[in-house]
Amino acid sequence: MAAPATSPPTPGSLKRVVAASLVGTTVEWYDFFLYGSAAALVFNKLFFPESDPLVGTLLSFLTYAVGFAARPVGALVFGHYGDRLGRKKLLVLSLLMMGGATFAIGLLPTHATVGSAAPVLLTVLRLVQGFALGGEWGGAVLLVSEHGDAKRRGFWASWPQTGAPAGQLLATGVLSALTALMSDSAFLAWGWRIPFLLSGVLVILGLWIRLSVDESPVFKAALAQAAQRKAESAAAEKMPLIAVLRHHWRDVLIAMGARMAENISYYVITAFILVYATTAVDLSKQTALNAVLIASAVHFAVIPLWGALSDRIGRKPVYLVGAIGVGLWMFPFFALIDTRSFGSLLLAVTVGLIFHGAMYAPQAAFFAEMFATRMRYSGASIGAQFSSVAAGAPAPLIATALLADFGTSTPIALYVIAAALLTVVALLCAKETRHRDLADIDAEAEEGREPVTRAELPADARPV
Repeated sequence: MAAPATSPPTPGSLKRVVAASLVGTTVEWYDFFLYGSAAALVFNKLFFPESDPLVGTLLSFLTYAVGFAARPVGALVFGHYGDRLGRKKLLVLSLLMMGGATFAIGLLPTHATVGSAAPVLLTVLRLVQGFALGGEWGGAVLLVSEHGDAKRRGFWASWPQTGAPAGQLLATGVLSALTALMSDSAFLAWGWRIPFLLSGVLVILGLWIRLSVDESPVFKAALAQAAQRKAESAAAEKMPLIAVLRHHWRDVLIAMGARMAENISYYVITAFILVYATTAVDLSKQTALNAVLIASAVHFAVIPLWGALSDRIGRKPVYLVGAIGVGLWMFPFFALIDTRSFGSLLLAVTVGLIFHGAMYAPQAAFFAEMFATRMRYSGASIGAQFSSVAAGAPAPLIATALLADFGTSTPIALYVIAAALLTVVALLCAKETRHRDLADIDAEAEEGREPVTRAELPADARPV
């Protein structure tokens, strides 16, 4: 059955979609990363004050990891309804949930006020954050991927990915400014609440932009096709999750493996570094925050460049550069930080994030091109978010525990290198997806055929 024809989006409408996805992901990542930075700098003192400093940090990072545990649940729920109802509705809901939870954290009483209820409330709100983010990523990148065409999909789909460094930049920038302008006592007393309360303003901006865009043409076509098929056969459509596990289980495993180095390296470089620099190397909080701040700006700039390169040479080669690069960089990374020089610290974090960008930039298009439209939200989200439980969730916790047990960065570097090896293996098992047309994937799925790329077709059979 042929898919209904869809008209390509105009350049203006595509840019609006990119802007809506970028602003929304920036707000959501701002909220998520703000918690990570606060967990390293503040929450250990305010919510776990009876523990010694390093144990308090471990407990603080444990609540940080809880947010990752909720992300697969969010991926399942948002993926299911996003594949049934559309990407836009679920993206609006995820933004409201994330923003509301973050704003509420800014109003929380601390351990000194309500005792053990404080960390419990903090954990509950962190669960809401994780649940919302589990649905946000897949919907945001798919909305852009499905509006664009195969020729420049890597570039355009990489823009929602810049929401991560943009959110990191915004969160770190606000915290850096507050720690520079306020005394430590004032920041601990009330100043830490300001960045969380600012989330309310950002959510309003994100909603205003996100509500202005339309559903993707390829999803509308797939929805119409499903309705036509149901009318003709009276057969109920399979749940997206069941369809993913039946037709795309291999792609889900590849996506999970591809995320290991990307996820683990990012949280070691941006979250654990605040602990390592301030405790093991005895640098100031301000110095560590400034390094992450500047490096995040570079990270933001290079992601679209890596995305554009993936349109020219393929998703896999660019991704492999990032995975191999971040593995090779880990020992120099810690050696530079150990010099206690700000310039060396900045170089360590910046190069690490540049290699991370090589993995993160093509990821959106790469994952989108693996799955058919009516199961794409579920497939991409499950592959991305289930791996976060084993990768990003425990990364700062494991790194902090290794530092506490061994007193050296060597096992932490080996931990990231092992993750890089897993990602390389996963990528070597993957097919290149750069030339795949999303409508062709849907047609092949209808006929029960394995998706192929244009490059794999005979020259006289390739679409023009």
